[in-house]
Amino acid sequence: MSPAERLKITVNIAKEAGQMIVKARQEKNFAHRYKDQGRELVTDVDVAVDTLISERLQYHFGNEARLSEELAPNRDALGQQGPLWVIDPIDGTVNFAHGLAHVAVSIAWVLDGRVRIGVVHAPFLGETFTAIAARGAWCNDTPIQASRSDDLERCLVATGFPYQRDIRLPLMRRFAVVLSRCQDVRRNGSAALDLCDVACGRLDAYYESVSPWDFAAGWLIAREAGARTGHLYACPAGIPEDLFGENLLVASPAIYDELGELLRLADDSAATPG
Repeated sequence: MSPAERLKITVNIAKEAGQMIVKARQEKNFAHRYKDQGRELVTDVDVAVDTLISERLQYHFGNEARLSEELAPNRDALGQQGPLWVIDPIDGTVNFAHGLAHVAVSIAWVLDGRVRIGVVHAPFLGETFTAIAARGAWCNDTPIQASRSDDLERCLVATGFPYQRDIRLPLMRRFAVVLSRCQDVRRNGSAALDLCDVACGRLDAYYESVSPWDFAAGWLIAREAGARTGHLYACPAGIPEDLFGENLLVASPAIYDELGELLRLADDSAATPG
């Protein structure tokens, strides 16, 4: 199957999942609970959408391996060779539950550790972002291009914070340092859409630590749109860079090094006593 054919099927699956999400909010017929020791919100819509996506992928692509937030979260799959689907049924669950629009279905197809196809569908915003490795990125089938800003002081930067309150304090130092140097900072609540906003130039940069399913599709979309993608620190052996979600940095190529240095200086300052 060609990459274009695979992408078309993936887009159709993501849009069907989006319709389920919209209907669930309209009918307000979902319950929620907390996972990860009571820190992270999950709704029964997350599980239902993950089930739908998994069933559709099974139908079209047989037994290709899957890594998904709700049904198949075993990260042992990250280092495997061959095909792997990486799925976030609802990126921005808290936004979804609170009636906010920054909600996305994120589906990436990975081959031998490299993301080859990415789809991020935002059902409440009416936008579908797509990319094929080495072929470019699109929003609603229109080509997109990342920011070319070369002045950090005029840049709009996005980030996010983990649910674990006890590890937020060092990240607040990063936040303060970046805010003191850039135009402003946004926190929209969906890593996938932050990456897509970088891809189409609405944001100039994004940094955060997230799970593979949060960023895999958006990572490819941003890179194919011309953003520079990487990590603040070296990735561990055995996990492909395309699937390692710690200390991500995605930015306009001209500000990437400066912003990375600024974030690392903030980390060094936090680690220095006094």
